[in-house]
Amino acid sequence: MTRLLRLSSLRFFLLHPWEIALTVLGVAMGVGVVVSIDLAIQSSREAFRISTESVAGRSTHRIVGSGGGVPDGVFTALRVEKGLRESAPVTEGYVTSLSLPGRPLRVLGIDAFSEGAFRPFLLGGASGLDVTSLLSERDGFFLGADLAGELGLEEGDRLLVRSEGRDFSLQLAGILNPSDELSRRGIMDLLVVDVALGQELLGLDGRLTRIDLILPDYEIGRSMVSDLQAWLPDGARLLETGARSAGLSQMIRAFDLNLTALSLLALIFGMFLIYNTMTFSVVQRRGLFGSLRALGVTRRELLGLVLRESALLGLVGTFLGLALGIVLGRGLVGLVTQTINDLYFVLSVESLSVPPSALLKGAVLGLASTVLASFPPALEATLSPPRAALTRSVLEERAKKAVPRAAFLGAMLFAVGLFLLLLPSRSILLSFGGLFGIVMGLALLTPLTTAILMRFLAPVAGRAFGTLGVMATRGVVTAMSRTAPAMAALVVAVSVTVGLGIMITSFRDTVVQWLDGTLQADIYVSVPGLVSSRPQGTLDPVLVDRLTRAEGLAGYSTYREAVLETEEGEMRAVALDLFPEGESAFDFKEGGGAGGFREFRENGAVFLSETVAYRKGLSLGDTLVLPSDRGPLAARVAGVFFDYGSDQGVVMMSRGTYERSWSDRGITSLGFFVEDGSDVDVIVSNLQARAGDDQLVLVRSNRSLKAASLEVFDRTFAITGVLRLLAFVVAFIGVLSALMALQLERGRELGVLRANGLTPGQIWQLVTFQTGAMGLVAGILAVPAGLLLAAVMIFVVNKRSFGWTLQLEVGPDILIQAVLLAVVGALLAGIFPSWRMSRTSPALALREE
Repeated sequence: MTRLLRLSSLRFFLLHPWEIALTVLGVAMGVGVVVSIDLAIQSSREAFRISTESVAGRSTHRIVGSGGGVPDGVFTALRVEKGLRESAPVTEGYVTSLSLPGRPLRVLGIDAFSEGAFRPFLLGGASGLDVTSLLSERDGFFLGADLAGELGLEEGDRLLVRSEGRDFSLQLAGILNPSDELSRRGIMDLLVVDVALGQELLGLDGRLTRIDLILPDYEIGRSMVSDLQAWLPDGARLLETGARSAGLSQMIRAFDLNLTALSLLALIFGMFLIYNTMTFSVVQRRGLFGSLRALGVTRRELLGLVLRESALLGLVGTFLGLALGIVLGRGLVGLVTQTINDLYFVLSVESLSVPPSALLKGAVLGLASTVLASFPPALEATLSPPRAALTRSVLEERAKKAVPRAAFLGAMLFAVGLFLLLLPSRSILLSFGGLFGIVMGLALLTPLTTAILMRFLAPVAGRAFGTLGVMATRGVVTAMSRTAPAMAALVVAVSVTVGLGIMITSFRDTVVQWLDGTLQADIYVSVPGLVSSRPQGTLDPVLVDRLTRAEGLAGYSTYREAVLETEEGEMRAVALDLFPEGESAFDFKEGGGAGGFREFRENGAVFLSETVAYRKGLSLGDTLVLPSDRGPLAARVAGVFFDYGSDQGVVMMSRGTYERSWSDRGITSLGFFVEDGSDVDVIVSNLQARAGDDQLVLVRSNRSLKAASLEVFDRTFAITGVLRLLAFVVAFIGVLSALMALQLERGRELGVLRANGLTPGQIWQLVTFQTGAMGLVAGILAVPAGLLLAAVMIFVVNKRSFGWTLQLEVGPDILIQAVLLAVVGALLAGIFPSWRMSRTSPALALREE
């Protein structure tokens, strides 16, 4: 009997290739989107890990400074006073090359005599290179064989690099060729130079980025750590090597989670499609299943048959989805990397990593979702008695009875989701759990709301389109077993599209308003940086003096950007010397005002961006302790301000406070205020001319800097737009699947209509009216659902993920677009079924076996 069941299953799917194709496509699309995002995220993390570990080498700890690095005298004292030989000075940063535009190259400055135990790729695997040769060539550098080949360089050739706005010509002194694959990948973007040249390239005058240490384990190691911590001068701190990497990884955790959640939506839409298709395959064979039951086939055997079918189709779809995920991942990894570079830190990803764990996770999700979505129709095939299985009306009667139950379950899921979102928690996972509860609740509420709206729509359709209009709207309700899953998928897809669209529009409008208030200066000057969300580098003091003497200027503000190493990871700090008009750039959530600025200037108080205050749980009047060159600095919080430059936030302090606690005297950027009546563009040209060629700087007007900031914003959300599109494509396939099913299932009914005089054109109209009605109702339902999802994403998910306060902005255009999107999508999905139905011969449709 089992063999006969398998043969019947095989024969059915061979006669219905469309069902195989649609099921496989649904699984493949869902799995492909999830895997592509996972691969893009893992590739960026893997590139970061390999690069960091290769540069860190075998070090167990590192000595870091409080912001501007470690004085190089600390290394000398460490060797002389403490006798710690397993220590190595390091300068590390990034440069760019005109030969590889847009790609950052990491500079690693080392001391040849201290490197013995630290970085293996500089020893035996380096093709016999003598590391001390970096000392004889003042401008010499090493690089990996892969990068040398990409640049077309051989030993003795020169490479032009740019750092801190200056150009440097370096000579290739040797090519590194590590023997192991991990080291080879780790040095793909690395230039190795002498530590002194590294200081010159990176503007670290007399300072080191860090000092690497190898300390023993167990009690002796803990004793040495305690001893070193007590010995280190103010401003220097001892950290475990992995602390910085862990901090940077934590920095992008919320970003990763948001992308993963969006990708899982596509898998949910794929489950709707699988449910739709497998239900239809069961419905089409209800006569066969009834006959088999009458002949003695058990319910358990039928259940196993349908589940095996779904598992096999899921296996094929999952395999194709994994391949699709790799293809999509190659495109998405660039978008993910660009976003990380724009918002967080410099990262270069040369290739897509395809770890087995990501493929295994995708395969498990694909197979599990397929079997889970197929279980209800499989159960349906077994629960009907033999005679009922032969009756088509039984299924629709059950579907009709299931609508209130589904609505009740949907209301419960919706309530649970809302409860999770209202809990006083900062958990991002809890937020997404609540969001998915709401999404699934809306999906289960769709059949009931569809039936209600179709009842109101039927008279309107009758007056507008006559009998065909009434038949079309009623047909949606009478075929609820087929239309409900497709409608649910379409409603959820369009509502998610609406919600994301409103969220992005609201975010953009908030950023525009923030930029209008924040960019108070007329002209900004800075060194070109590699992280787009903030200026970096140091302006030459001679250049600063030259620019500030230009004609037509009423005054200027100075900004100094520093990265502080704290116990929780890196923290951005900015020291300000504000022109009086520049104080209006702050939009305070708490504090500020005249009293706040007086504390800020005179008493060493600080202003915190909203995201820093949220993450650290600080508010007005609290104390923030910062590491400085003079030891821990306890600063009172005099204000919390809105800032959307980066979700990592920033601590603002006065220039006086900064210079009292830090030795750094550099300036990162300048903001110029022009005299009344002066032409900003003319002064920009004048400043560019005065800057000369000694240091490359960006001189931008308020208008052009705002445009550049919005360009970064739009790039950041490019990947969200791609995911919105992919999710809608999956839903579109779901609607197409439902309409194809209706075309086959209603063949006899349409044959009767044709035999009674309905023309092919009227058949086309009937199907078009029906698909249009489905799209219209889906669009109407998606508007309030999308508004709700937007509110949840803005006020809950975004707040818990990043700490920002955003204003909800809803334009009528996006709501109209939602309805049009649903209607047009449904109409397009109905073109092929309409064509097939209109061409079906009445005699063929009415023929019985």
